[in-house]
Amino acid sequence: MILAGGEGTRLTVLSEERAKPAVPFAGKFRIIDFTLSNCVNSDIYTVGVLTQYRPHSLNDHIGIGKPWDLDRSLGGIRLLQPYQRRRGQEWYAGTADAIYQNLDFITNQRADLVL
Repeated sequence: MILAGGEGTRLTVLSEERAKPAVPFAGKFRIIDFTLSNCVNSDIYTVGVLTQYRPHSLNDHIGIGKPWDLDRSLGGIRLLQPYQRRRGQEWYAGTADAIYQNLDFITNQRADLVL
């Protein structure tokens, strides 16, 4: 699980229009690229990316995960946004709530470990 919903308030101008993980780095990469590459280099091929703040450029960048070999029918990458429930639509209230709202993803993957 990658928590990628941060607003990036300390990055001010860089994150006004996009989520912090989607901010360009060294002209060629985005901040999230390093985390996704680390997952694949550690043989982690089932990745949930929890997004929230201005996720569009991040979603476009990640796509189906092909640059990281995460475009798989088993496992692969899943973009997980806050969703509407019977009680109404709610944003993640913090780290624990983001994981809690996506327990079904973890359960469906039959994960032994969650990082």
